[in-house]
Amino acid sequence: MKALVLEKAGKIAIEDREFDETTGDNDVLIKIHSVGICGSDVHYYQHGRIGPFVVEAPMVLGHEASGVVLATGKNVTHVKPGDRVCMEPGIPDLNSAQSRAGIYNLDPAVRFWATPPVDGCLRETVVHPGAFTFKLPDNVSFAEGAMVEPLAIGMHAATKAGIKPGDIGLVIGAGPIGVVTALAALAGGCSDVIICDLFDEKLAVAANYEGLHAVNIKSGDLASKVAALTSGNGADVVFECSGAKPAIATLAQHAAPGATAVLVGMPIDAAPMDIVAAQAKEITFKTIFRYANMYPRTLRLLSSGKLRVQPLISQTYKFSESVAAFERAAAGNASDIKIMLEME
Repeated sequence: MKALVLEKAGKIAIEDREFDETTGDNDVLIKIHSVGICGSDVHYYQHGRIGPFVVEAPMVLGHEASGVVLATGKNVTHVKPGDRVCMEPGIPDLNSAQSRAGIYNLDPAVRFWATPPVDGCLRETVVHPGAFTFKLPDNVSFAEGAMVEPLAIGMHAATKAGIKPGDIGLVIGAGPIGVVTALAALAGGCSDVIICDLFDEKLAVAANYEGLHAVNIKSGDLASKVAALTSGNGADVVFECSGAKPAIATLAQHAAPGATAVLVGMPIDAAPMDIVAAQAKEITFKTIFRYANMYPRTLRLLSSGKLRVQPLISQTYKFSESVAAFERAAAGNASDIKIMLEME
């Protein structure tokens, strides 16, 4: 079948490749329809590695996907051939201590699409465990289904934050994960969310959503906006989604006393933090790594209309245009949030 293969850093191509299409009793055979390009895909394309994960052999890219069920194993009953579905890309060992504890995303043996050496889903069909395959509601499109994966990160962050109705949130970083985290925070009960970044083009996308207040860190006065919305108290929940060292170092600055801060973005290497400033406000810090048990609730919110992601899709390319799509994603256009690929 046709697949988008990362040969080595800087070189990708559509190739004919063979895969084991054996559908086990608990598996689903799926024809891929839509795949979003993630920042990690771009990073592997540009650098051939992310931390300890190194591309040492050709690898199929892509992990944000939706498609149509072609066949199911005999034990799969919640989906059937013809159903539209999205797929959670991380497959843990269901017998691990982490899986039994409900934190399967932290299983050291998890196999995650397009994380070396595991092939991703930018190919014609995939075989996937039924337990990690979810039926799309009738009013959720294939493109929205592919967006469930990044949305699940924001949902996990908002859940970890323990948002209370009427809280005011602050999101640092208006990239794809920052924006979906802000939307998840609103859906989770925040009355208002301030989102800040260095690029007006990204902030303009976020500003179109009711309840999101976009502030340019360089040209706007973030402190004044936070003070105005919180009566000078500071944000109740803070989400660091940029991974930028200066943002992490000053995380406590705009937080309310007793606030919760969730670290979502990953810095390239160790980042300093003003511990004393955080202690003086008794800030509770939490971290997330991907997500767990977020797909069903994310789909419910999409179906209800309380999460709207269509405005975040900057451009859709056909699968035959995959190389051009990745070149655009790698260019880092400030106005782009999500580039989507459609199989033909």
